[in-house]
Amino acid sequence: MQIQYEHGRAITSDSFIELLERSTLAERRPIDSAACIDAMLEHGNLLCTAWDGERLVGVARSVTDFEYCCYLSDLAVDRAYQHQGIGKELIRLTQSRLGERATVIILAAPKASEYYPNIGFERHDSAWTIPAKKALE
Repeated sequence: MQIQYEHGRAITSDSFIELLERSTLAERRPIDSAACIDAMLEHGNLLCTAWDGERLVGVARSVTDFEYCCYLSDLAVDRAYQHQGIGKELIRLTQSRLGERATVIILAAPKASEYYPNIGFERHDSAWTIPAKKALE
């Protein structure tokens, strides 16, 4: 199996949803909302992909300014292709598209929280989130 890695290759919302379903991310992504998935793909500004022939087997989708920070919003690898280094290679490809000072930021899925420290990510204890439309106090 020869995995090909690309950046900037567009994917369809259907292929993205199918990959999310073949990975562990579908349970935490709005796969029932085509409009949301379309917006995720349209407005993410760095997309790195892994392919086995014409089969999409991995995605790293980010929102970034390319120089200071990069939020790696989705890192998904088909379950059948996991534990082969594809996720790490997608992160490396993401990093290669960024400036020298850019920090990659990711909010780990519960099942992946032990993965990231093992590949070099550092825990950051002061990340905060607020749900959409929640009023500030």
